[in-house]
Amino acid sequence: MDKSYEKENNTVRFTLVLPAEDVKKAEMAVYKKNKQYFNIPGFRKGKAPKKLIENMYGKDFFVEDAINELLPEAYGKKVEELELDVIDQPNVDIDEYKSGEDVEVQIEVDVVPDVEVGDYKNLEIAKVSEEVTDEQIDRRIEQERQKNARRINIDDRKAEDGDIVSIDYVGRVDGEEFEGGAAEDQELELGSGTFIPGFEEQIVGKEIGETFDVNVTFPEKYQAKELEGKDAVFTVTLKAISKEELPEVNDDFVMDISEFDSLDEYKDHIREELSEANKSFARQQKEEELMEELIKITSVDVPEVMVERVIDERVSSYSQNFQQQGISMDQYLRMLNTNMEDFRDSLKDDAEKVVITRLAMDEIVRQEDFDVSEEEIKEEAEKIADKYFGQDEKQKEEMIKFMVDSQDERMKQDLIYRKAVDFLLENAKEVEKEEEDTQEEEADHEE
Repeated sequence: MDKSYEKENNTVRFTLVLPAEDVKKAEMAVYKKNKQYFNIPGFRKGKAPKKLIENMYGKDFFVEDAINELLPEAYGKKVEELELDVIDQPNVDIDEYKSGEDVEVQIEVDVVPDVEVGDYKNLEIAKVSEEVTDEQIDRRIEQERQKNARRINIDDRKAEDGDIVSIDYVGRVDGEEFEGGAAEDQELELGSGTFIPGFEEQIVGKEIGETFDVNVTFPEKYQAKELEGKDAVFTVTLKAISKEELPEVNDDFVMDISEFDSLDEYKDHIREELSEANKSFARQQKEEELMEELIKITSVDVPEVMVERVIDERVSSYSQNFQQQGISMDQYLRMLNTNMEDFRDSLKDDAEKVVITRLAMDEIVRQEDFDVSEEEIKEEAEKIADKYFGQDEKQKEEMIKFMVDSQDERMKQDLIYRKAVDFLLENAKEVEKEEEDTQEEEADHEE
């Protein structure tokens, strides 16, 4: 195996030799491919001899194109021969050409760096409970109660905290109305803190049909700069009062909102759903912590080109998401009061972590010799096809055949990584760690 190259950090330098005979043949091939473009007096177009064209344009006229024809294949073979895992386009420097002699080409290219991963078989991660608690079940039921709340109009009492009121209002500063300070039929839940501090409290105790003034002071920091710290008077008319009435939790309620006949059956169903959600959330938490711990024990000189590539992926993803919302990337940057250079810089730390994680995982895969079988690829292809095409058996079969036949590299890599993560989880030590218990909220949110 040829190891005739120099390496400094992540950069490899080596020399390619293009034999003179190959260059000569390539010159002739370039001449034949391009001769129809030359119009030489005394010759029909495309019939001028190579020598004559070289006499007119220079004796080495076809050499540069000939070298460019030979380089890609020669470079590819050399990279394979040297067993280099390149990560960027090479810098190419061609030595001075001398007719009849071999051509030497100096190549400089960045490669995947050497990676040292510490004791990845004994990583410590926090225990994450998968237990479904009664509080989680109660919160889920309460969410359903809120969804099925009934609005009741109230006309026999004054407004109270917690009521939903409908109001008209006109705001004035120094006696003058200001932009955005007026509305009709505005709904407001008293006590929600939605409006300016002090506004909602002054509606409590008022009656339907009553018009009154509400005196407030805008906060020192407010979205409308011209109103910051200003005293304002709002003329308010209370038009309606209502309140949300929550249904009682019993068998009748359960039958109204689900296919179950009793509260106990419904709770069992919720417990099953939350159990899956908790398991999924626990797995996610463990994986994230594993990757953080993996970064800590990985030593690597992170190539800038790999970091920039991850940043490119992130920017592209942001841009596509914003386009779906009708916002351009430039508009988003203006909203953040930043520019693309600073925005990319803000993504750099996370991008470096992504690169380190990928390199560490690749090293673990190499050391443990993980691979996937054709059967595993087929099973994964079936899952993906089922997700996209459901009951369309013909489309599913075509997609499965394509992915299996093409040995989809991305899918294969995902499966190998999944094996590596499973391996790390199986070997990790779960320990008690003090941290805020947010699992229940997250599990509910996932549902």
